[in-house]
Amino acid sequence: MYKTMPEGPSIVIARDAILKFKGKKILKASGYGKLDKKLLVNKTVRDVTTWGKHLLIVLGNKLTIRIHFMLFGSYRINESSDKANPKLALFFKDGELNFYVSQIVLIQEPLNEVYDWSGDIMSPKWSLPKAREKMLAKPDRLLCDVLMDQHIFSGVGNIIKNEVMFKAKLHPENTIGKLPKRKIDFIIKEAARYAKDFLKWKKAGTLPEHCIVYKQEYCGNCGGEITVKDGGKSKRRNYYCEHDQKML
Repeated sequence: MYKTMPEGPSIVIARDAILKFKGKKILKASGYGKLDKKLLVNKTVRDVTTWGKHLLIVLGNKLTIRIHFMLFGSYRINESSDKANPKLALFFKDGELNFYVSQIVLIQEPLNEVYDWSGDIMSPKWSLPKAREKMLAKPDRLLCDVLMDQHIFSGVGNIIKNEVMFKAKLHPENTIGKLPKRKIDFIIKEAARYAKDFLKWKKAGTLPEHCIVYKQEYCGNCGGEITVKDGGKSKRRNYYCEHDQKML
């Protein structure tokens, strides 16, 4: 079973694994999910792609399976679980694909009309100027909330958020309006850069070794104690160093 961290790089890894089904026809679809599975039968997988935390199995210009793994989702390739029923199971002539504990819906319109690819930190179309414009339009919002805003930083999850805030030397409760332009540009560039490193480390199985503050007891830089606090409107957990990360 492959469990996925709900962050863009992990979804890219899932995409790469599932791409083996590209060009294959779905012979049967089952599972307890409420989507109309009859629409999937006899459809050929045209592509497998991602947008942020969404895994997208493209079956046609106006038919795509969207999988969001949420916090506890997983998938299995060519095997099933004895302990859980799949939300969606797809069967091919020479294999099967099972998804568990995930949010799964059908998109029945062109993906280019649904997604802004320039907002995806893993996309080659990622746009720093657009991200800057979106951030500056939220002067009263907290940094920890903006980094988790999927309309601005699609694909950023709690690991990337916390490590980027540390790299920027900024306290999570700074408001965007108080940040100088150089800090905003650094945050945007660092989010995309860290996501690429995340992907490399995740593939190598070394991601935890590179976390300076996320789920750490002591700061990897100064050795001080890490503060752990749920913050922002999202109430997602922040890990930060009071010594190294400042309020402006």
